[in-house]
Amino acid sequence: MMAAIKHKLLILTVFGLLSVLFASCNGKVVYSKYETLPEEGWKTENKLSYEVDIEDASSFNNVFLTVRHADSYPYSNLFVFLTTTYPNGKITVDTLECILANKKGEWQGDGAGEIWDNKIPLKQNLRFPQKGKYKFTFEQGMRSNPLPLIMDFGIIIEKADQ
Repeated sequence: MMAAIKHKLLILTVFGLLSVLFASCNGKVVYSKYETLPEEGWKTENKLSYEVDIEDASSFNNVFLTVRHADSYPYSNLFVFLTTTYPNGKITVDTLECILANKKGEWQGDGAGEIWDNKIPLKQNLRFPQKGKYKFTFEQGMRSNPLPLIMDFGIIIEKADQ
């Protein structure tokens, strides 16, 4: 069964990379990066960091979190702690809930066999307050450690339609 999941994961990873490549061609994508998590699970000490150089502080952006999980993921949501470090050194910490299933227990997002991909809106029409490097660090905030069956996690920043 794990071989079948690995094969499907490989196909979805290739499809995902091609999607990112084509999406970046449209000029809307400011930043996009995914991290593959270890097969044994996402440990709380395994913090995922993304450094983004914002060159245009006047434009509006949409920020999304991307979560890929197995069909047998045992929860309907995913809590993450987000630490944002601004170019001027200011730090903020937020707790975010990613809803992965509706109240009926049906998975949200796009499913292919036993794998589900979610593009979860975090902020819409966000204007970054400063130019420069932002660092976004995510830590899983669930009670399970390691957290099983979350396969990939990432962030996408796109220019908003005006």
